[in-house]
Amino acid sequence: MTASPLAPTRTPPAALAISAVQKRTLTVLLVSQILSGVGLAAGVTVAGVLAGQMLHSTSLSGLPIALLTAGSAGAAVVIGRVSQRLGRGPGLAAGYLTGALGGAGVVVADALGSPALLFVSLFLYGAGTTSSLQARYAGADLAAPHQRARATSTVIVATAAGGIAGPLLATPAGHLARALRLPELSGLFLLSAVAFTLAALTLLVWLRPDPLVLARTLPAASDEGAPADSPSRSGPGLLVGVVVLVLSQLVMVAVMTMTPIHMHAHGFGTVASGLVIALHTGSMYLPSPLVGRLVDRFGATAMSVVTAGTLLAAGVVAALAPGHSLTLITLALVILGVGWNFGLVTGTAIVTNSTPLATRAKVQGLVDVAIAVAGAAGGLASGIVVALAGYPVLAVLCGVLAFGAAPAAIVAASKDSARAWPT
Repeated sequence: MTASPLAPTRTPPAALAISAVQKRTLTVLLVSQILSGVGLAAGVTVAGVLAGQMLHSTSLSGLPIALLTAGSAGAAVVIGRVSQRLGRGPGLAAGYLTGALGGAGVVVADALGSPALLFVSLFLYGAGTTSSLQARYAGADLAAPHQRARATSTVIVATAAGGIAGPLLATPAGHLARALRLPELSGLFLLSAVAFTLAALTLLVWLRPDPLVLARTLPAASDEGAPADSPSRSGPGLLVGVVVLVLSQLVMVAVMTMTPIHMHAHGFGTVASGLVIALHTGSMYLPSPLVGRLVDRFGATAMSVVTAGTLLAAGVVAALAPGHSLTLITLALVILGVGWNFGLVTGTAIVTNSTPLATRAKVQGLVDVAIAVAGAAGGLASGIVVALAGYPVLAVLCGVLAFGAAPAAIVAASKDSARAWPT
């Protein structure tokens, strides 16, 4: 007796089990991301000020961000390799615990007045920022190919909650530091050390089964994005994913870094520039759930083009905005943040879908190294361009550079539309 074609389709028990594990995985990642987001706040909020006070000079106040970037780049390789061998939980937890050690080291360095210990500690602290970024990959390990971008975006948006809460805790953390007879500025790093430690423990205790380890045992979805003739070779979309991620990071950092300086030159104070950067940061993370759905719905090729167009639009608006127009400058930075979010979610989906499970975590770690280097390059080059040609030229150049991702995506899709990555 044959089943009626009108009979409802039943989901296999194995698929239901994997779906339940995926929900649990995302819940655990959300908690750890909120905690790590709080931890990230110290590096951005007070690291430069702390270094300036300790060195009695503002000339090296940018060094902490450089050290954080260098530390995050180095940690990305290590975390990727540990995750490849032992699973996402141990890899990410190792990064968070290293970041916590760095945060504690900053507290000790401030108490002792030791610049050398401060610089070493900030380098270690960068590992925590890398784990927070690489956690997005863990959200996609058990997701179906058509839902990976959505899963990734769910993890990304959780970072915003901690990132917004972190700076708001600066004053209470300072009071706590004084109560412990520690320098006030070290309070936020003390809080970060605790937050990173809790994020690590959350993963080690509750991220079970490990999503990457479990994904390798699922033959039906073992290598969805990899070439059919090689279980260990990356697909042709990988390079495009890297281009989208790298260009998005470079352009975002370059324009964001110079915007407060541009505003200050036109008479705006720190309150106005702080508001612009806060709105920019919100636009970087809060659209993630919607962006994830768009990537899953319309595909990586279309969203790569949208990413490029959005970043180009941000550059044009920033270039044309009068220096005295807070509204247009804010609009440009909000568009820039949205474009970066498009690039992060889209690029991450492409990289994940184009990389086989046999080498996925290791490759993803190397990709994040490229992202970190791009951010450092963007920050360094932006000052030179503005000094030589001005802020509007920087904005236009960044927009045009970002638009290079569009033809790269289209060409890659047309060359191999039947194989490795969704179009």
